[in-house]
Amino acid sequence: MIAPRAASYDAVIVGGGHNGLAAAAYLGRAGWSCLVLERRDHLGGAAVSERAFDGFDARLSRYAYLVSLLPRQIIDELGLRVRLVRRSVVSYTPDPRAGAMSGLLICADEHATGAAFGRSGAGDGERRAWFAFHQALAGFARRVFPTLTEPLRSRAELRRIAADDELWETIVELPLGVGLQRIFADDLVRGVLLTDGLIGTFAAAGDDHLRQNRCFLLHVIGGGTGAWDVPVGGMGAISDALRDAALAAGAELRTGSEVTAIGDGEVRFQHGDGGAQRSVGARRRILANVAPAELDRLRGRRPTQAAPQGAQLKVNLLLARLPRLRDALVAPEQAFSGTFHVNETAAQLQAAYDEAAVGRIPALAPCDAYCHTLSDRSILGPQLAASSAQTMTLFALHMPTQLFAAEPERARAAALQATLRSLDSVLAEPIEDCILRGADGAPCIEARTPLDLERELRLPGGNIFHRDLAWPFAEDPDEVGRWGVETDDPAILLCGAGARRGGGVSAIPGRNAAMAALAGA
Repeated sequence: MIAPRAASYDAVIVGGGHNGLAAAAYLGRAGWSCLVLERRDHLGGAAVSERAFDGFDARLSRYAYLVSLLPRQIIDELGLRVRLVRRSVVSYTPDPRAGAMSGLLICADEHATGAAFGRSGAGDGERRAWFAFHQALAGFARRVFPTLTEPLRSRAELRRIAADDELWETIVELPLGVGLQRIFADDLVRGVLLTDGLIGTFAAAGDDHLRQNRCFLLHVIGGGTGAWDVPVGGMGAISDALRDAALAAGAELRTGSEVTAIGDGEVRFQHGDGGAQRSVGARRRILANVAPAELDRLRGRRPTQAAPQGAQLKVNLLLARLPRLRDALVAPEQAFSGTFHVNETAAQLQAAYDEAAVGRIPALAPCDAYCHTLSDRSILGPQLAASSAQTMTLFALHMPTQLFAAEPERARAAALQATLRSLDSVLAEPIEDCILRGADGAPCIEARTPLDLERELRLPGGNIFHRDLAWPFAEDPDEVGRWGVETDDPAILLCGAGARRGGGVSAIPGRNAAMAALAGA
C-alpha cells in the first residue's frame, strides 16, 4: 500500500552519487527546494572511500580512483573544499619485447621523457611524433573542454572550436587504431595511447562503431589538459565536498531510500528494508542520477537501448611495500606513482580483445596499475602511514560482462589470477610477496567484476559509464542549444554519467541538469 503524498519539493533527485549532489547544490543555491533519495546507506555512489580490509586503517577509492574531468569552474562555483595533486609521472610502460628489462617513462620533465624514448628503442622519430601529437592534443583539450559545461554545439561548430582538422580526423572521424597508426609506428607507443580509448570500453582499436574514440576523447580533454590528478583524502573527499555544498544550499539528503517508480511528477520510494511505500511530489523537475536503463525500469518502460556491457576488472590491493621492477633504471616509486601500463602494447591489447570476444578470459590480461599513496598518504591511518605500506589499484581491460555471466565466482577467480599473472610478468618478484595479510592470513585483495558493479551500484551490465559514451556535441539538430540531459518527458532530466558529456567523476552532468532545469523553469 502506498502512503499518501506527505510532501513535495521543487526537485526530487533520484540517486545520491556525486552528480546528484552537484545538481542539488546548484538548484538549492538558486532557491529550489530539493530532496535527494539514495538507495544505499551512504552518499557518493561510485565516488567513495571505504575501508576495504578488516583490521587495516586504509580508506581506498573503491571504484573510481582518479580525477581529470571535474572542472575548476564547478569547484569555484560551489566553493568545494577539495585538493587535487598533479602527478609528476604520467605513465610507465615496461617493454615486453625487452623482457620487461626496460620501459617507457612519461613524465612532466620533457627532457627525461625524451631520454626514456631513446632507452626504449622506440626511436627518435617516435619521440618527435609523441611531442607533436601531445602539443596538438593540449590545444584541442584547452579549446574543447570548456564546452562541456555549456549548451551543446553542433558537430560542425565543435570541429570549428577544436581548430585542428587533422586531430579531429584522428579522434572523431577515423577508428582510433587507424588514426594512431598513421602517426606512430611503434607498437608500444600506440598501446600507451590506445589504453585511454579502452578503459571500461569493450572494443577493438579499429572498430568502426568508434566507441573507443569516444572513450579516448573523454580521457584526454579533462581539465583542458588531459592530466589525471589524485584526490587528496581519496575519491570520497570529492563526494563529501559536494554533499556539504548540497546541505549548505538547503537540500534534504535521505539515504536508505530506494526509489521504486517515477512518473507524473511523482517519485515513489521505500525507506529501509520492509518499510512502507512512500510518495513525494516534484513540482518542477525530477532529476535521475541513475543509468538510462534504470530510469526506463523506474518509469515502467522497456529499455530504449541495447543492454550496456562493462569491460573491466577492478582490483584493490594493500601492500606491505612496493614490488621490485626488472627495469633497474626506474625506481618503483616512480613507476607506480603514475599509470603503470602492464602488457598493453597495441598487439597485446588486440590479442586480449580477440580472446574475450570469443568468451575466453585473456591469458595475459592488459591492465593499468596505480598507487594512490605515493601521492597522498592521508588515506592511511597513522601506523600504516609511518610504514612502507602502499595501496595499489589494478584496472584490467577487456573483461566484458559476458565472461562472468555463467559462473561468476569461478570467472572472477580466473580473471584475478590472469591479472596478477600479467603484473608478475613485468616484476622482479611476485606481487603476492608484497601483499599484506589480515589476522586470518587472508591477503588484502579485493576484485570487482562488472556483475559486482551491477549488483552493488545498479550499473547495468557493470558499465562504468552507465551506457556507451556519447559524443560531446549534438548529433541531432534538435539537440543544439540543449544540455544533453533531456529525456522524452520534459519533467525528467538525466543527471548521471549516462547523459551526453557524462562519464568519469566530473559533476558535469549534475551541473548541466541543474542548468537545464533552471532554464526551463
